[in-house]
Amino acid sequence: MCGKQGLHSIVTEERKKRAGIQSVEIGMRVLETLASLGGPRPLAAVVKGCGLSPSQTHRYLASLIEAGMVIQDARGDYDLGPSALKLGLSALARIDIFRIADTMLENYCIETGSTVLLAALGPAGPTIVRWHVGNPPIVTSLALGSVLSLVESATGQVFLAFRPAHEVSHLLDRELRAKGAPDKTSVEKLRSKVRSEGQAKVGGTLIPGLHALAFPILDLQNSAAFAATRLSLVDRRNDADQRHEERLEEVCREISTMLGASPSLPSF
Repeated sequence: MCGKQGLHSIVTEERKKRAGIQSVEIGMRVLETLASLGGPRPLAAVVKGCGLSPSQTHRYLASLIEAGMVIQDARGDYDLGPSALKLGLSALARIDIFRIADTMLENYCIETGSTVLLAALGPAGPTIVRWHVGNPPIVTSLALGSVLSLVESATGQVFLAFRPAHEVSHLLDRELRAKGAPDKTSVEKLRSKVRSEGQAKVGGTLIPGLHALAFPILDLQNSAAFAATRLSLVDRRNDADQRHEERLEEVCREISTMLGASPSLPSF
């Protein structure tokens, strides 16, 4: 049997373990606060973000600086350090972007009954790489492997707006020459509109009777890794469509956050 002294030792050890775990949790809270602030910030901003006292926040920051997880610049502001960045990049390298996006969109479609296509920017242009059929299904001429217009499709407009201009310029020039699409001034207005709204919308123009709403799935550089596009019938839209579109936007933001995207929009 365990004597009083032994019991006391066990209790003390358990308390130390709990305190150690709590310290890790608080340290993570400080790091998450720094990550959300988006750049070097003063102590007061970190205190406000993590909800600790100034003295407690300062102690944790000092320890994190020693570990290389935090740095302090000449002005005294705090930011994530090289060790934190190394861990973050290592974690990102292990992420299967397509699998995550595909799984979360599949769950969304099961939840809402929506039809959603997932597209990537391929050598020939925006290309459908996954198709989640809703209930009831929507029948179109589109299929896996279909290449969409950069200008005329909601999917393409996402890549037009959320990829650096030089990455899509050759595709855009080819499309403008082949289709007699809008001039570059009109294209720039379209790019700015989609970027400011954070979404692209096309109703019945590319495929008659079909409404398409697309959102970007952004990566660490705030560039569109994918576009997720919800399809619906123009003559059957109702209040549920708006709720489901808002939910799709939330899902795309969740995926983007998992990929390391910043909450702010890119400025290519």
